[in-house]
Amino acid sequence: MSSTTNEVVRAYAPATVSNLGPGFDVLGLAVRGPGDIVTARRSPEPGVRLTRISGDGGKLSRDPQANTAGIAALATLQKAGIDQGVELELDKGMPIGSGLGSSAASAVAAAFAVNQLVGSPLRKVELIEPCLLAEASVAGRHADNIAPCLLGGLVLVRAVDPIDIVRLPVPEGLVMVLAVPDFELETRKARAALPAQVTLHQMVRATANLASFVSACYSGDIDLLARCVVDDVVEPVRAALIPGAVQVMQAARSCGVIATSISGAGPTIFAIAHSMEVGHRAGQAMVDAFARAGVRASITLSPIDCPGVRRL
Repeated sequence: MSSTTNEVVRAYAPATVSNLGPGFDVLGLAVRGPGDIVTARRSPEPGVRLTRISGDGGKLSRDPQANTAGIAALATLQKAGIDQGVELELDKGMPIGSGLGSSAASAVAAAFAVNQLVGSPLRKVELIEPCLLAEASVAGRHADNIAPCLLGGLVLVRAVDPIDIVRLPVPEGLVMVLAVPDFELETRKARAALPAQVTLHQMVRATANLASFVSACYSGDIDLLARCVVDDVVEPVRAALIPGAVQVMQAARSCGVIATSISGAGPTIFAIAHSMEVGHRAGQAMVDAFARAGVRASITLSPIDCPGVRRL
């Protein structure tokens, strides 16, 4: 906590990969590269205003009550008990509806910047709740993007009411490969496609894979990690919404990656590789597979253990 105040604060919040196969709505990690930047300024006018948004193609509202950055900023001020007018500028650094936590990154960057602006009365973990309020407005009340975006690294969200976050270690040297297709898949549409019920067999298998994932993280057992990044419930349904998804994952596996699945709601597909060399080879194969399905895609490679939100 600090008593220092600022007139202007700029914050960067990274993209995140959530679910990671067996961890639907509970696993997420931060990645290097794309992210959102929020600039927060003190204002003599009460409330929160969004004065500028760039990089969104005109898709996002500047109404602070209809934008995750504005909602999170206002909720942060309210949680801190501070009555301060704030102006926000939002620079989108990642595609909307890409499965990389775009709405969460806007919320996290805004909450962090505003908290810094007023002297950092709240700890990072205390910013999860304001960001959850924002995320709930567009994607449901879950923190698998918010928590890693704020805290960095790999996290497991045990609960959101009350908030209970578990930090997980990650084996060293692994690389995250992200194949980002050039089209938007709305989170609401991707969630609406999910089955309302799962079988007992599916529940048991998912539980075993999630438990094995946590074990692999602590033990560094890469072979176990490769076996447990499996999703029999969500991935098949969402893959049907992404042209070429099955072929893209097959292409990555043919290059020797450890595991592959859909990032969050999609359409981004991720692969975990042993090295940058394997990651580059798999990334090109994934782009080529998307192209065969008539979809352009770009590749981002990132270490698997990256920092969260930070001040610029």
